[in-house]
Amino acid sequence: MTSFADVVVAVLLLVSGIAVVVAALGLVRLPDFFVRMHAPALAYTLGSWSVAVATIVHFSAHEGVLSLHAWLIAILLAITAPVTTVLLARAAVFRHRQAKEEVPPPLTGAGG
Repeated sequence: MTSFADVVVAVLLLVSGIAVVVAALGLVRLPDFFVRMHAPALAYTLGSWSVAVATIVHFSAHEGVLSLHAWLIAILLAITAPVTTVLLARAAVFRHRQAKEEVPPPLTGAGG
């Protein structure tokens, strides 16, 4: 017989899988690199958090104690993913400017 925790874990893992499929579709269908960056970034956040919560639910239910070791992974992912996304975007802007392609102008500072 399946326990309620196993059903919750299965649903969370399915949500993560669906997020990955949506991100892959966005990666294929969106026209530009800068637009394509959004689909995986948003799905990555949802997918990684749902896997982390599924891990916590699974180990807490089967061990009988609250198991929060997966939060460390989720926190590290939440810190590194935006940094990686910004670095990729800046590298792409740099490459576009080097190739003399049209990109947004550089920021001049606050208010001006």
